[in-house]
Amino acid sequence: MKKGPESGACTLAAPGNLVESDPDTKSSNGASARAKDTLLSPGELENVPLKPSTETSRKKLCGYLNKLGIKGPIKTWKSRWFFYDENKCRLLYYRTAQDINPLGSIDLSSASFDCKMENGEGVFEIRTPSRVFTLKAISKQAMMYWLQQLQMRRWEFCNTQSRFPVGSSQLVNEPLAGRTNVVDNEDFLPLVKTPTEAVGLKAASLPAPQTSTALQNISLKHPWTEIQNTVYNICGSKQLWGNNGNVFSFDEFQEHPENVDEKQEAEVEAGHADKEGTLEDGRMEPRLNWIRKARWMNSGFPGSEELSREKNSVDKVSVLQQQILTLTEEVKSQKELVKLLHKALEAAQQEKRVSSMYLTAAEDKDRLELVRHKVRQIADLTSRLEALEQEKKELEQILTLRDSHIQELKEHVQLLMEKNHAKQEVIMALTEQMAREFSDPLQEANTITVETLYKQQEEIEHLKDDIDAYKTQNQFLNSEIHQVTRLWTSVAENEKALLMKCACLQARNCQMESKYLTVLRKLQEAVPGLPSSHAELVKNLIQEALQWDVKEEADEGFNLNPVSEYDEYGFMTVPDYEIEDWKLLAKIQALEIKSNKLRSHEIVEKPLRDRWNSIGELNPSAELKSLIRSGIPVEHRQRVWRWMVSRHCSPVCGHYQRLLEQSRSTEHPACRQIELDLPRTLTNNKHFSSPTSQLIPKLRRVLLAFSWHNPAIGYCQGLNRLAAVALLVLEDEESAFWCLVYIVENLMPADYYSDTLITSQVDQRVFKDFLSEKLPRLMAHFEQYRIDVSLITFNWFLVAFVDSLVSDILLRVWDAFLYEGTKVIFRYALAIFKYNEEEILRIHDSVEIYQYLRFFTRMIMDGRKLMNIAFNDLNPFPMKLLRSRRSMHREELEAELCELEQIKAAYVKERAEQGPQDLKDVVSEEEEEI
Repeated sequence: MKKGPESGACTLAAPGNLVESDPDTKSSNGASARAKDTLLSPGELENVPLKPSTETSRKKLCGYLNKLGIKGPIKTWKSRWFFYDENKCRLLYYRTAQDINPLGSIDLSSASFDCKMENGEGVFEIRTPSRVFTLKAISKQAMMYWLQQLQMRRWEFCNTQSRFPVGSSQLVNEPLAGRTNVVDNEDFLPLVKTPTEAVGLKAASLPAPQTSTALQNISLKHPWTEIQNTVYNICGSKQLWGNNGNVFSFDEFQEHPENVDEKQEAEVEAGHADKEGTLEDGRMEPRLNWIRKARWMNSGFPGSEELSREKNSVDKVSVLQQQILTLTEEVKSQKELVKLLHKALEAAQQEKRVSSMYLTAAEDKDRLELVRHKVRQIADLTSRLEALEQEKKELEQILTLRDSHIQELKEHVQLLMEKNHAKQEVIMALTEQMAREFSDPLQEANTITVETLYKQQEEIEHLKDDIDAYKTQNQFLNSEIHQVTRLWTSVAENEKALLMKCACLQARNCQMESKYLTVLRKLQEAVPGLPSSHAELVKNLIQEALQWDVKEEADEGFNLNPVSEYDEYGFMTVPDYEIEDWKLLAKIQALEIKSNKLRSHEIVEKPLRDRWNSIGELNPSAELKSLIRSGIPVEHRQRVWRWMVSRHCSPVCGHYQRLLEQSRSTEHPACRQIELDLPRTLTNNKHFSSPTSQLIPKLRRVLLAFSWHNPAIGYCQGLNRLAAVALLVLEDEESAFWCLVYIVENLMPADYYSDTLITSQVDQRVFKDFLSEKLPRLMAHFEQYRIDVSLITFNWFLVAFVDSLVSDILLRVWDAFLYEGTKVIFRYALAIFKYNEEEILRIHDSVEIYQYLRFFTRMIMDGRKLMNIAFNDLNPFPMKLLRSRRSMHREELEAELCELEQIKAAYVKERAEQGPQDLKDVVSEEEEEI
């Protein structure tokens, strides 16, 4: 942008003067322009802003208003010249329009406006957090113009300030797009016409309104400012030539001396319509001298003819100087851009070098140094996270202030509406009274005199005026409330964007910590081959990592999804492995699960919760099936489970209580086995880990009741874990009992929990068939090393993955299992092997394969990925095929069992035919020694 004037003719506006210029009439109104220039003082030229002549200059908001002042116990009105500063959203006030220094200012950025009819015509208030200013205009129209203009300009200033700083991530800036230029389309109050006789240039040219006495209008609070303004008005321009337009050093009394650029701007309108500019800092002096020369030449100063001849040459020199400054700034900006690009290139090269160093490092010392570098990066991310937390707290405080302000405005509007309603009732009563009195002319002539009628009509006119005033006031307050609501909405959107950014940063931080712990685990495996000093350092780092407490981290930091030691159902978030080497692995699992939850919160979890919230009555459908497969939210799971159980298993009223009475009166044969299994139920859950836990007695009663309900099964190992999960979700023990009945008698095939477990064995053979069809490479690998997967998967099918998967994934499996049946167990069993297929194929030792299969289900941390494999990658999976396979393998198994029974019977018969062995011929070793 080029800076500098392009023409000798210019129009200047100072804080005390309003300049309204028309580019089409400049040339024909030179005399009037010179007359307006006489209003400007040399001191005012230091603060005038420059604007291009090509654009239509925006009217400055200025004019005389009466300000309510207090002298001790006496309140008086003082005439003041008010001028609106667009750059700082402040309303400056002077004693007269010709003064150079303001008496004070009003900060409008956080102010509210009010016009109370009770205070009189033209009176309005400006409420700031620290003070209330009462002002009075010469008319109602002027008052509404001031209020409307102040409101619009404050709103524009707030819009320009509500931006995120440069450098904010795209994640924060995207939601704010399209909101910066807000146009008020709501017509709460029609646009008030500008009262030119009270506001603007005409008001500045007229003498200041005088009060009853001259001393009454003087500000006793600002004596030094009054002396400066008085001396400035008396001395005139001739005496100020040698002192740059200042008798005193006025710079130290400016409101914000640190903002030099804003104070040195001046509004200039010239004949050339394609240039604009502003002189900066030290180069402002020649420009100001030229402006003073032009002004004094027009005002008749001696030597004006010589100055006018120099006008064109000075103008050209100024333009060339501004072009030089502009080009210099452009060169500087390009140099800075080149430096930034060099820095970015250097950072990328450095990262590449570090990666190559880590890969090619010959010694472990270098690798440890890179690990320390990652630790420092984690600390840096932590500090950034703390800064964002502080920013969020500040936004919350601002939001609280906005809410309190809105509440106050609502209460005020309610009071005004009540008052207006009361006055309308009075008007209606008076109107009815007049109608009754006019209905009888004879009675009116006798009872009402002309004077009384005149008074009533006058009172009605006053009431009508009051109604109009209240309507106008209500319209203005409605517009004020609307703008405050928009500000609140903007703050809420900014807070939401910050929450999303914090979630991403927190997920990234968890990933960095997980990678750091993974590196430590790799080093832990290589400790025997490290030097003693390095091995000691690795042990210390591992010890520090194991001492990290998830609960303390959640309390200290800002967490969108706080992770405590236990989840919503009491399961441990960090598994307590008995093997010492696996404890570091447990920390890695907890961090990975937390990272997945944070990343899927806004994208997956929140839309899923919205869909569940929109569902009223539950009915079987394809949409409901899809939602249940994706996982039921915690707040809806209990309700949905009860519905699924009641669909297929109608609870009998009082049946559970009768079973409990029977178990109290008669001891069941399975009671001893139940007592042995209770302490071994869900040891990783705080509700069952202690013998004194509250759910232990409930679990005992549920299992005893089921043993009396189904004597054919009684009790089988594994039922305790099924009933425990039902208790955790449904909470009520009778509901858990019916859920156990639904699983054993409706979902699972017959004889699944019998003494022979024949159907469970059939399902293992069916699963091996599916494993050969869906994952042939993996099944061939198992056959090569003679791995019997039934040793691992038998317990999966018997208890529906309880104690095998992490709690979050386990409950998602149960959601689909309760709705669709046992085919879900087959799907997820195959998905688990598919999830870890490549890892298993890399192991070439049968012992290591069995060791890996013991805990590899605990390594699954991405439930969404496992769900996609189970229900998308493994399709089709018809229930008809499952039934046919079960029937075929059941026949084979029954034939094998029958053959075994025959062999057993033959053996028993043969032993019986041989008869009992004669023990007399048998001599013991002791007898031989004797």
